[in-house]
Parts: sequence; structure tokens; C-alpha cells
Amino acid sequence: MKYVKSLAGLLIAGLTFFSCGSRDSKTTAKISATTGVYSKKQVEEGSALYASHCVACHGKDLRGTEGGTTLIGDRFVSKWKDKSLGELFDVTKTTMPKSNPHSLGDESYAALLAFILNANEFPPGEVPLTSAKQELENIRAEILAVNYDREINKDKGQMPPFGFITEEMVNNYWAEDEQPHQSKSFMEKIGFGKPSEQRSHADEFNDFLNAKIGILKAGNPEMKDREVSEEERTQARDIFAKTRIYRNEYEKKLAAGELSKDFIDKANLQVKLQQAQFLARIYSEKTAESSKVTDEEVDQYIKEHPEFDPAQKRAQAQQILDRAKAGEDFAALANEFTQDPGNKGPDGQPQGGLYKDVPKGRMVAPFEQAALALQPGQVSPDLVETDFGFHIIKLERGLVTKDENGKPSETYDVRHILISTGYKDPENPTGREMPVKDFVRNKLETEKEKALVDALVAKNNIHVPDDFTVPEVTEEQMQQMKQKQPGVPGGMGQGGMPPPSVSDKEPKPGDKKPPAAPKKK
Repeated sequence: MKYVKSLAGLLIAGLTFFSCGSRDSKTTAKISATTGVYSKKQVEEGSALYASHCVACHGKDLRGTEGGTTLIGDRFVSKWKDKSLGELFDVTKTTMPKSNPHSLGDESYAALLAFILNANEFPPGEVPLTSAKQELENIRAEILAVNYDREINKDKGQMPPFGFITEEMVNNYWAEDEQPHQSKSFMEKIGFGKPSEQRSHADEFNDFLNAKIGILKAGNPEMKDREVSEEERTQARDIFAKTRIYRNEYEKKLAAGELSKDFIDKANLQVKLQQAQFLARIYSEKTAESSKVTDEEVDQYIKEHPEFDPAQKRAQAQQILDRAKAGEDFAALANEFTQDPGNKGPDGQPQGGLYKDVPKGRMVAPFEQAALALQPGQVSPDLVETDFGFHIIKLERGLVTKDENGKPSETYDVRHILISTGYKDPENPTGREMPVKDFVRNKLETEKEKALVDALVAKNNIHVPDDFTVPEVTEEQMQQMKQKQPGVPGGMGQGGMPPPSVSDKEPKPGDKKPPAAPKKK
């Protein structure tokens, strides 16, 4: 809970252009709540875009010309010190290039912003500056529309979301495009810049849909080349119109003082929570690389911690292997010593370490290679080490390519004795024993994630009151909240992606890719 709370707070605070604090001419451009929000690659892309589209007005050194204002130094910094990056993004998009505003894509405008930030000595970070502002606007419109729908229609009986919006209302909304409203940009309001282009509902819908599609494709590689069907576009267009109709009504009644403070506060809180959740998710995805742990780091950690040293277990396994090679009954040794939980049959009786009809390719490579290198009845001359531990292997039946019915099937029968090198997390008494390398990897990843969050929280001066407590939520309450959670029909919410499936299948030692235990947060 602390991780989510801190990160969400950081991201909301991170939308501010500058942090609070003393400022002088030497440090002005370096004090920022958005330190490290763009990547070096974006600076390179932005530099090329600036040379193509901006240099004529703002100069090679960004200090401006008669046709354009300065984008660097104290004058620029002072002008924007109390504004947000979102506002700077909007101004850049709606006024540049001067001859054709809105002509570049959002990612291009984000790259230009990165170039400008870099020129003003804001240091780069791991995470690219993204154009998530459109989705934040989408979230706000959707949440306000859903809440407004419930509020004004709560006494009218059961209806699906937006069920009281008629087809005529939708048609009237789109008809407004015949006389598009021209809104002033921020630069116009303060007396600078030329009038921005007119934004029709159709233009706004395209921004809405492109943001949704971009999020879907970014979150699911399988959708990278998928095109939106005409039916899906029509459905999205209808949803967009209905959410904007109610959002606009909400704004009008808000301005007229016709909505209760309690309702406004609850709706705005839901907006902020949903926006924070969205930002936290994309930020977590962007920083995933920085919390990854390499195989070398895992090996080094095990080497430095004697409690994970498998030497004693190796010695035990070697003694059992020597007895098996000397001719002792392999099945009896397996029943006495194996630590494989799969050695018990459905009736609870020990199986002598036997696995029958093992499909080729099921077991991890070191185990299978050692087993299939043997002759039937032969015991492997050496211990076989895997992430599960040390295996003593005896091949009972060699590989056959057909089953009893003559159908193609590559299987073999094998016995093994496992001396496990698994580790049970002492801080998780209900957790399963897992391979040492998996435990260490999870531990190091958790430590990296915590260090990342702690550094970000400290850098952005985020504080939580000492008396702030997070109430315990029961499973029943969680289910109730999920049922009440506002959403937009048609799957056009924040990405619409289902959670990944989780398998409850019990792994067997030797099986490929043993599932890692869940990481503690």
C-alpha cells in the first residue's frame, strides 16, 4: 500500500513544472519536480524536429528571433515557473509550427519538449516524457459523466449507463460541428500568439480514440498491428458523444452552482484516484527495466551469503548416488531420501521416484539431457543440478516415438531422487518452498523497487502525515467496491485489458519454468 500511495502522489506532484523552494539565477533551471522525466533518445529526436520546424522562429540557440520568443534561460524559466508541463505541451501543440499547428504527432511534441527541457539543463532520466495528457482528460470526462449520470437519474429506475441520453441528443451533439467553437489557447489569453485552429467534436474524438488505441497497443503486443473495425469505431464514437454530453452538462451546472459540494468532492476524488492509478501504471511499466535483476547479480548474492551455499546438500546427494551406483535398490532409496513432493501417488503411497510416460521436452534441459543419455536400467554417473536441487537419475524406459495405439508420441520412463536446494521465505510462513535463485531474484527485485520509490519520494519532497493510517479492507468490501467502480460501457475505459491469467497447477521438480512466488510489496 505504501508503494502505490507514494508513487501515485509522486506522479500527481510530478506534473508541476518546478518544485517549491528558493531559486537563484544559477540553480533556477535545475530545481524541478520533474527531474528525469524524459530520455536521451527523446532529446535526439527533439533536436532533429526543432531544426526542421522551429529554428526559423526561435533561433539555433533557442534564444528567439523577431518571429518567435526565447525558449531558454531565466526569461523562459520565469514565465513557466508556476505552470505545468501539460500547459507547456498544450501551447507547443496548439501554436507550433506557427504555419501549421497540430501538424505533428503527440510523440513528436513530447520529443520537442524533452529537447527544450534538456536545453534548460533539466537532466534526463530513464523514463521518456509521454503524451499521457489526452488519456488523463479522457479519464476525467468519463468519470464525471458516469457520476453525473447516476446523480441526476438516481430516482428514475433501472437503466444502463447513459440510458437516458437519446439518439436526438447525440445527433445534436455532432451537429454542433457545423458551427465549431473556437477556443482561445493559453498564449492568446495572455496576449501572445495567433488564434489556434478550430477544434471540432470530430477532432476531439480522433484524439480520444488515438489515445485509447495507443494504450491498448502499448499494453498488448498482440494488438500492435490490429486495426480498429468500423463497428468498434462507431461504438467508440457513440460512447465518446454520451460522455461528453454529460460532462458538458456537469460543467455548466458546476459553474451555475447547481451541484452539491458533497457530490462534486466525491466525483473529483474519483477522478484523481483514477488518474493517479493510470499514471502509476504507465510509470511502473517505464521503470520496469531499472528493477530487473541479472543472473550475475543473483549468483554474486548467493556467493556472498553462506546460508544459501548448497555444499552440504551436494555432499548428501553424492552419498546417495554412490549407494545407487553400488547396486542398492533405487526405488527404496528414492522412498527414503527424495524430497520430491510428486513422489506420492493419489493413494498417498510412495512411488519409488518413478515418472512414467514423460513427454520429451517437459523436463528442464539438464535433467532430460542426462536421462536420455542413459541406457535403460542405467544410473547417471554424476549428480545433475537444476534450480530445484540435485538429482540422481535412473532411466527405466528409453525414448519411444509411438504410443500403444501406434500414434506419434515421444515419451520415456525415469526415476529420480531429489535433494532440494529450495528455500522457504521465513517472512512468508504460508508461502511454498522455491528454488534459491528464484527467492534471491525476487528479494533483489523487491529491494530495487523500494530503493527506486524511496529515491523518487525523497527527490520530490513527498510527505505523508504521521497520523495517516490506511484502513484494512476485507475481501467482501473489495468485491463490493469492484461492483460499484465507475466505468464506461463498451470496454473503452483505461485500456480495457483483462488481468493475466494465473495457473494453480502444482509444479513438479524438473518441470520447465517453475513459477516464481509472488513478490511482497
